[in-house]
Amino acid sequence: MPLPPPLTALHDLDAQLAGSGYAVLDAASLARLAGVPGSALAAWAPLWDDLPPDDHLLDGGRYRRRRHGCFVVQPAAGTVQPVPHRAHWQPVEYNALHGGIERWFAPLQPAMAEAPAWRQLLCSLAARSATLRGLAAGAPCYVEAHPFRIDTTDGIGRPTPEGAHRDGVDLVVVVLVARQGIKGGETRVFDARGPQGLRFTLAEPWSALLLDDERVIHESTPIQPLDAAAGGYRDTLVLTFRSGGFQGPA
Repeated sequence: MPLPPPLTALHDLDAQLAGSGYAVLDAASLARLAGVPGSALAAWAPLWDDLPPDDHLLDGGRYRRRRHGCFVVQPAAGTVQPVPHRAHWQPVEYNALHGGIERWFAPLQPAMAEAPAWRQLLCSLAARSATLRGLAAGAPCYVEAHPFRIDTTDGIGRPTPEGAHRDGVDLVVVVLVARQGIKGGETRVFDARGPQGLRFTLAEPWSALLLDDERVIHESTPIQPLDAAAGGYRDTLVLTFRSGGFQGPA
């Protein structure tokens, strides 16, 4: 049986992140954090049926679909400013498989990026990132959003083909959107400074894992279909929060 996640009470979120480097919120707590009804988040789920294939997979796989968007968020002012569409870039030291290259993906759908709930979600999480780093509430936060679908087209899908990794940001948030007809997809979180770690499986739609990217490394195990003929998929929304600017080539 999959191991359930160690849930964090919303009032303990900042302390849990500061103390352990990770926290898991159930769907109701994520909605309360954002100050929106859960239905406002769930309304985005059909958008995952319209994700284009990831043409940059260097392992030759066909199992990943995604979009990408970038925003400058000022949580104290409650503002979320989309920036002109840009490439996703990571240094090789954080992504040995895809680092050092500009990867262009289709932009987010307006139904998500222009929704009031989107602004509230990003502002609430950017505020947690600022608190984690001890930054002023008015400091801008540079956010990248990645809706992913990992499917079993190839018989197996790899949520993190680069392996256990950090992302080179301040805060990583992984929101589970859906699991359909699969086994696997276990989340693993390890202390970057030692052997301590934990594993569990996110199963509740719109539950979320928050990670202090300086403290921990993370990965998700491959997925396989419960029924090979029917196939299956795992949908997530990955949000990264970074102070000082977006990552990009020098």
